[in-house]
Amino acid sequence: MDAGAELESQIGQWRGFVERHQAISAADVDEMEDHLRNQISDLSASGLMDDEAFLVAVKRMGDVDSISREFAREHSDRLWKQLVLMPETDRPGDHPARRDLVATIGFAIVAGVAVKIGSTILPENDFARNVGLFVLPFLTGYFAWKRQMRARTAAALLLPFAVAAVVLNVYPFAEGNATEIIAALHAPVVLWFVVGVAYVGGEWRSDRRRMDFIRFTGEWLVYLALLGLGGGVLIALTIQAFDALGMDVEWVVEGWILPFGSAGAMIIAAWLVEAKQAVVENIAPVLTRVFTPLTTVMLLVLLVALAVRGSVVDADRDLLILMDAILVLVFGLLLYAISARDPLLPPDVFDRMQLILVVSALAVDALMLAVMLTRITQSGVTPNKVVGLGMNAVLLVNLFWSAWLLVGFLRGRAVFGAMERWQTRYLPVFGIWAALVVVALPPIFGFN
Repeated sequence: MDAGAELESQIGQWRGFVERHQAISAADVDEMEDHLRNQISDLSASGLMDDEAFLVAVKRMGDVDSISREFAREHSDRLWKQLVLMPETDRPGDHPARRDLVATIGFAIVAGVAVKIGSTILPENDFARNVGLFVLPFLTGYFAWKRQMRARTAAALLLPFAVAAVVLNVYPFAEGNATEIIAALHAPVVLWFVVGVAYVGGEWRSDRRRMDFIRFTGEWLVYLALLGLGGGVLIALTIQAFDALGMDVEWVVEGWILPFGSAGAMIIAAWLVEAKQAVVENIAPVLTRVFTPLTTVMLLVLLVALAVRGSVVDADRDLLILMDAILVLVFGLLLYAISARDPLLPPDVFDRMQLILVVSALAVDALMLAVMLTRITQSGVTPNKVVGLGMNAVLLVNLFWSAWLLVGFLRGRAVFGAMERWQTRYLPVFGIWAALVVVALPPIFGFN
């Protein structure tokens, strides 16, 4: 990469971080970027290299958190409007936020209709296997519409859904067998990457946009969980109220509210992440600061428990599945923490905590990999063992290099941007692995 491209990449990372401090409007960010570029130009003219000029200019700009707080104080009225109102527009009749909300509701209703029809006409097992195909195409469509993707590009995004539909419904799965369950669990993972391509507006090669999608995924899951909890409480109270009146409404809840509510919540959660980016801080930094230490302690305690137990080769399969689920959770938390961090800040205590978390996860992953290999040697190959082995191997590579990069960053031999690039560029490996599991694994094991 030449010096000019490297400088533009650094400015892009800086701008991306500033844009996440949403007390600052797009116009404010443009003004700040112009000032930054002028500073870089002046410093370069005085003899500094581009990367040196960039670092000095950023330092002179001041701490972005302080700038964000200053904007928050000066524009408190703007912040309240961003929290609870649609933004005002300068042109009469131009209501982009309102149109966005109407479109969101439309996509949510259509997704709910699809889920309702699918749950009505398909047997329960077939519907469960295809559940991702009833919602994720509409979430993809929402982002394709929002990003104003070209019709041809948006239409191309339908191809993976068509392939998934063929694989999930033409393959002669034996009902309830391992390959059917594995395919059903991994198909939504593959299709989520299609949602990601729509989310980034087709800019999948951009590291910054991939990181934006990682951040979106974490916040989407948080909003979805909140909507689910709130909806569950509301439904329970409603049922109890009607029961007190001697009226049975469970059939309405099961037949209509749950299909439309579950599908609609996925679309609404995406809209919330997008719409409420205009608030001073997003929730990523708060969640990572709370859950990273807690998860680290949990992993360390788990490692001690495994050491006390001795051999885990003969452990129950449910324990191994739970351990892999914990590793996936840890990896997700790692990605979320990386997406929330200012890459320009120096190492701190939280980064050291991150290293302990990654090393602990790496130890657990290596142990699980050894257990999988031993069980395969002792009792042969099964679809579940192959999936577990592959997933642990993919995670092992990621965690090992993540630990290496974190050590380099803490010692001052690498920049944090290297960690971001590693994660965003490794991300497609998970999608490729999930696609192989869905498409290739079932026929290899005779669909059993």
